[in-house]
Amino acid sequence: MKNLLKVVLVVLFFSSSCLASISLDEAAQQIIEGTYNKVLGAQTEIIDGKTVHIIKVLTPDGRIRYYKIDAETGQLVN
Repeated sequence: MKNLLKVVLVVLFFSSSCLASISLDEAAQQIIEGTYNKVLGAQTEIIDGKTVHIIKVLTPDGRIRYYKIDAETGQLVN
């Protein structure tokens, strides 16, 4: 039984790490890098079958803006 539990945990770890090649933290860092934006929140959602990180930021001029980052490629999604 212990071995089965270990196998299940290893499979879950590797399957979840294969789902996204860019983490939520990395996506948030990508948005604020080189700017004065402040991250207000971040979450991961599945949109049209793709894993997407949604980053909510406060821009230097006081506006709230949302960025969508493709979790596989790290590219901005329109």
